[in-house]
Amino acid sequence: MSYSPGSGAAVALRLQWRPFRLSLPQPLRTSQGWLRQKQGWLLRLESPDHTALGWGEAAALQGETAALAVAIARCTPGPDATMTRVALEALLPGLPEVLAFAIGAALAELDGLIGPIWLPPPPAARLLPAGEEALAALELHLNADGANRAVRPSCKWKVAANPDPLERQVLEQLLERLPAGARLRLDANGGWSRATATAWAERLAEEPRLEWLEQPLEPFDLEGHEALARLLPVALDESLQHRPELRQRWPGWQVRRPSQEGDPRPLLAALAGRGGGPLPRLVLSTAFETGIGQRWLNHLAALQAHQGDAPAPGLAPGWLPGTGLGSLDPVEVWEAAAR
Repeated sequence: MSYSPGSGAAVALRLQWRPFRLSLPQPLRTSQGWLRQKQGWLLRLESPDHTALGWGEAAALQGETAALAVAIARCTPGPDATMTRVALEALLPGLPEVLAFAIGAALAELDGLIGPIWLPPPPAARLLPAGEEALAALELHLNADGANRAVRPSCKWKVAANPDPLERQVLEQLLERLPAGARLRLDANGGWSRATATAWAERLAEEPRLEWLEQPLEPFDLEGHEALARLLPVALDESLQHRPELRQRWPGWQVRRPSQEGDPRPLLAALAGRGGGPLPRLVLSTAFETGIGQRWLNHLAALQAHQGDAPAPGLAPGWLPGTGLGSLDPVEVWEAAAR
């Protein structure tokens, strides 16, 4: 059941915040180090008549947990408090984006803009670990998909995490094993120099299975990314986080992480065909959220897939727990955070 905001915009909603710590089933190595867990806060938002709930999640980036805690304390009266809808909506423009996502997501669900039926995700890109481990992981994925000849696997490999000569050798072995109809994304997480990125681009410029280079250079090197984009497809990720205005003008692929971009209601409307304009070239991707954030990502990716030839989303199958904090049941996530 949803709550109608029109009749009670000045009525207090109950907010409950609860911290969480999510451990990945296996650590992920990138050019920026190891990702082993995510921390943040869950939000439970309840309507005045106790008939509807909305759930949100604020997943802190590495090293920003303390700052996020301070932001929550400043904008809300406490871990269990009440605020009016008018006050909540007024807060959103000035909040950290992950916190605005939590509140916007909870309000959207409370209002019935999303749910109670959440769309299942479309087939996702396979996330390959860094280094030589990518070869065994690729074989597993290909064997699992082998029974379905219609599957055109899309794989994402983390690079710039090992010495470059080793990664160049692994690249050649991956290309030997990758089927003709497959797609390969290379994600450097901003870890390459211009010289290294150019060398990879020259090797891959005529490779039909390359989908794109993802964030090859450091986030503020727009000129370098533009030069690479003249050689082959380039997707921005971290650059979009540091310079949000690029979401409006980068012509190449954009790796978009809804849980890191603020109030999700505009993106929900756009993907549902209510946005009033063309979308950029988006690929939706996880920021390794709990199940509360995952179900939003799954639903948005499904909406995009319904529009036609959308790229496989980056949902990191196999890299997130499926129960407890990883459950798609928000009540189970909420309870698991308390344990």
